[in-house]
Amino acid sequence: MSELKQQFEDAVKFVQSGDGDFKPENDLKLQFYALYKQATEGDVKGKKPGLTNFVGRAKYSAWEAVKGLSADQAMQSYIDKLAKYR
Repeated sequence: MSELKQQFEDAVKFVQSGDGDFKPENDLKLQFYALYKQATEGDVKGKKPGLTNFVGRAKYSAWEAVKGLSADQAMQSYIDKLAKYR
């Protein structure tokens, strides 16, 4: 496993565990979500959820905003973003 992928997986575990004083706001959670999805699945797919599906629409829009990033770029951005808050 590459060093970048290991650092990414460690960062994901930290964010998902909610350990310590790290309690991200919803906007930051969406940014992490989008970078995670871009790193693991690539560009956003499917139709944008309807106006009444607020959560699904917010997630789709956040993921759509990072469209075009490579998996490595998305992983590095995720790691860098977390480093700002640790």
